[in-house]
Amino acid sequence: MDEILPLGKLPNALLGRLLARYATPDPRLLVGPGVGHDAAAIALDDHRALVVKSDPITFATAEIGWYLVNVNANDLACLGATPRWLLVTALLPEGRTTPASVEAIFAGLHDACAALGVALVGGHTEITHGLDRPILVGTLLGEADRAALVRPGAARAGDILLITKGLAVEGTALIAAERADEVARRHGADFVARCRGFLRDPGISVVRAAAIARAHGATALHDPTEGGVATGLRELATAADLGLWVAADRLPIYPETALLCADYGLDPLGLIASGALLIAAPPAAATSLAAALAAEGIAATAIGHLTAPAAGLLLRRGDRDEPLPAYAADEITRLFAAPEHEP
Repeated sequence: MDEILPLGKLPNALLGRLLARYATPDPRLLVGPGVGHDAAAIALDDHRALVVKSDPITFATAEIGWYLVNVNANDLACLGATPRWLLVTALLPEGRTTPASVEAIFAGLHDACAALGVALVGGHTEITHGLDRPILVGTLLGEADRAALVRPGAARAGDILLITKGLAVEGTALIAAERADEVARRHGADFVARCRGFLRDPGISVVRAAAIARAHGATALHDPTEGGVATGLRELATAADLGLWVAADRLPIYPETALLCADYGLDPLGLIASGALLIAAPPAAATSLAAALAAEGIAATAIGHLTAPAAGLLLRRGDRDEPLPAYAADEITRLFAAPEHEP
């Protein structure tokens, strides 16, 4: 009997085999598909590139339009592009969709696009059988100078690894939104509002942070999303065919995030993590890069370094190294699979 795959991203080994077998080569493709490659870059001429990204929102229901724009813009920014044009496919649940609910989605898309200078240029909408929540799929196009592209795989052994903000910014907002009543019973309405506010403060956008990092010598940028920071670290290292070493006690975590993860038995390392930016930078540039981010009010923490591939992917806990955790599915899927109850 064929293996049934779990919820979440396809396993890296399977995805890599499929891309190697079926991806179509093109001489104008500057950055193509691959594990750890979150956007494509296509040559327009000798100087300019079109950068393209497609990503869905499948977990969030509240402020789903805001999520969609920002998670797609983050991947373009990590490649060195300015986001410009967005197409959206909106699949809406039968028996639950109202004109007001659709307008709320469009309003969220508009607000997020306006904040980033993106034009909503088209897409598709339909009410679809078999859904219990809306699903949005975005395709975002942007522009970049070819010389300024930050290519996946450009990191080098010895580069310092930094992370902005903290673990599971998006996961914190999602838990508070999807389990609002439960969380309020335990921690109060103000706590729920503060956690839901993580969507905008500290925020799930990394566009500004990526621009600062690019200007201060970053060799690679990656925004961890589904599968959390641990998966993002794995993807960054895999794209460069490198190993890594990360100190668990250096990974920043907000008190609210730690409390919610403890309540629901979730590991913050594997919890959906838009809002953080993973940065690889040469040792000589890492300190000034972190200072430049701090000057703009963006916290950045050095958490480890990249190593030769033979060293593997290691997480230091206490006084010993262990393999970096791997998550077959994002930790948030465990929350959605469980019935609502008082935690």
